[in-house]
Amino acid sequence: MSTNAIDLDIVREHPQGLETEEMTLNMGPQHPSTHGVLRFVVKADGEVMRRAIPDIGYLHRSIEKIAEKVGYHGFMPYTDRVDYVSAMQCNQGWAMACEALAGITVPRRGEYCRVIACEFGRIASHLLSVGATGMDIGAVTPFTHAIREREYINDILEELCGARLTFNFMRIGGCAWDLPPGFTRRAIAFLDRFEPLIDEFNELISFNKIYVERLADVAVIPAEMAIAYNLVGPNLRGSGVRYDVRKDAPYSVYPEFEFDVPVGTGERGTVGDSYDRYMVRMREMKESCKILRQALAGVPEGPVVAKVPRTFRPPAGEAYVRVEASRGDMGWFVVSDGSAFPYRVHIRTGSFAAMAVIEEISRGLMIADLVAVIATLDIVAPEVDR
Repeated sequence: MSTNAIDLDIVREHPQGLETEEMTLNMGPQHPSTHGVLRFVVKADGEVMRRAIPDIGYLHRSIEKIAEKVGYHGFMPYTDRVDYVSAMQCNQGWAMACEALAGITVPRRGEYCRVIACEFGRIASHLLSVGATGMDIGAVTPFTHAIREREYINDILEELCGARLTFNFMRIGGCAWDLPPGFTRRAIAFLDRFEPLIDEFNELISFNKIYVERLADVAVIPAEMAIAYNLVGPNLRGSGVRYDVRKDAPYSVYPEFEFDVPVGTGERGTVGDSYDRYMVRMREMKESCKILRQALAGVPEGPVVAKVPRTFRPPAGEAYVRVEASRGDMGWFVVSDGSAFPYRVHIRTGSFAAMAVIEEISRGLMIADLVAVIATLDIVAPEVDR
């Protein structure tokens, strides 16, 4: 019988007439499978969870308040820390919000450089996600394969901007650096080698019988629930909802590229289960490779950054922009009072929304399944607390 179907009102009786008691367990905040400083208070009847209650705030750094104190240019390095696993999209979100306030147009070459950086970052983020999912469930070898490819991407990004994790690559008006000599050739060589490896990774772990049984039909999130809880990105698309900011609210030069938006199909279980969320990320890596090949082949000539005053004082007003980050729709809201410092900043992240649904979908699951739930939702602690 599926763990989802267990009646939580059943009182288990032992031959001696004793009744079981509900246990309260702590998972985290320093637990290897929580992917950061997260804590869950688990109410369980034996191995069956009644509730898994997220307890957040252990990594809160007041990063939005810091923006008000360091100014528009000075906040760019801090944006890397919003999602340190996929920092390029955070750079782009902040730059776009500032550009919207001031009416700045980014040179086309700068936009292409942004897309190239962000799509490499998306692949790197998804590699960490799918590799860690296997390791959390008990398969260590796939993680080493995924992290190896991520390191090759880090080499490429290091060549681009000098950093491997927190990049500080983008600027208000474009990018800090142009593509270095030979970058396109080395990037395409990586794609030629990496794309076939996605299929090999699927054969190694994705289609493994035990792995499928650990994820299929576990923690199903129907489309209606995903929308009600405001899930975004692969977590929303895993429930069969075909929504991607790059397609549905286009920005930068994404409308110029041909790519698909993978969604969950219930291929090994039920639409919206943990396996669908995992496979959406596997397929998104191939789509990012498509975008990268088109972008690398069509990089236009010209500057990569517009002329922006060193002391940036956008006119009074407000702006809200959205980017399709690795964990979905990331919103950047900025209010300007006309000074060199933002009046207010707020960041909307996918991981924060994903935390809310865990309590709902954890009812009736086994304790061991909570690890799979956290992994396939791809929650990153800095996005939750900010």
